[in-house]
Amino acid sequence: MCSSKSKVPVWPFLILSCFGGVYALLPYFVLWKPPPPPVDESELRRWPLNFLESKLTAWISLAAGLGMVIYAGLASGADWNEYYQYFNESKFIHVMSLDFTLLSAFAPFWVYNDMTSRKWFDKGSWLLFLSLVPLIGPALYLVLRPPLSADAEAAAPSLTEPK
Repeated sequence: MCSSKSKVPVWPFLILSCFGGVYALLPYFVLWKPPPPPVDESELRRWPLNFLESKLTAWISLAAGLGMVIYAGLASGADWNEYYQYFNESKFIHVMSLDFTLLSAFAPFWVYNDMTSRKWFDKGSWLLFLSLVPLIGPALYLVLRPPLSADAEAAAPSLTEPK
């Protein structure tokens, strides 16, 4: 399976990312030239696009992200000191924290790619900056983005149009 104009196969990077996290994906992002995704209406009704395009999935992602951020925000100083200790002592915790940080830093790249493929950059460009907020920013984009289908895209209300 190739998902770029330069015919770079995705599967080796995906398999390696299971073991190496975002570090295994970095070379793919350097080589990747994202094409606009050609999607038929019939494909939107099949798995996994029907799940990924669902507003229910987007709202669940936003609720989970908010829940995790609130949970972390309500943690006591002792909990954060314990995390800091584990971060310094455990290579696994250290690498996973850096992996999460790098993946979060790439969120605006993926949001921008999705915005341009939906031809929504002019109306939703403010969400690009918000996507830097881990978990909440990308999830909010999923909630607000227009659907992929051409019929629904024309009927979707704009965020900047007066009602």
